[in-house]
Amino acid sequence: MPHLIVQATPNVTIRHPESLLKALNTTLWQSGQFKQPEDIKARMLDVETFLVGMDDDQQERGFVSVELRLMPGRSEAVKNTLAASLLACLQAELSAAISSRVKVQCCVEVLELNTVYHKAMLSADSAE
Repeated sequence: MPHLIVQATPNVTIRHPESLLKALNTTLWQSGQFKQPEDIKARMLDVETFLVGMDDDQQERGFVSVELRLMPGRSEAVKNTLAASLLACLQAELSAAISSRVKVQCCVEVLELNTVYHKAMLSADSAE
């Protein structure tokens, strides 16, 4: 834990998705809220079909949405700080690549997972 999910509309240019994920993971790690860097898992999901508002037929608007899923127990202040840090990182990483043709809304949402959560580690060593 945590899980970081980034979704971006296709009209938003993200030149190096892996670099963006690494920067976001680094931001989370530097918060001091997590035990090991390997606990932080990030992925980017492509958004194929989207609409912003009612009449954006020219796709002049787009968005990048970051969802941070955490186990319960952190204060609202900590969750707010994590969200603000991720938003600042996202803006810094994307600002150079934003086209003047597209207005991009960036948002970060922090969600708490249900306490019923199971996980297992698989590796070649565990199969023996």
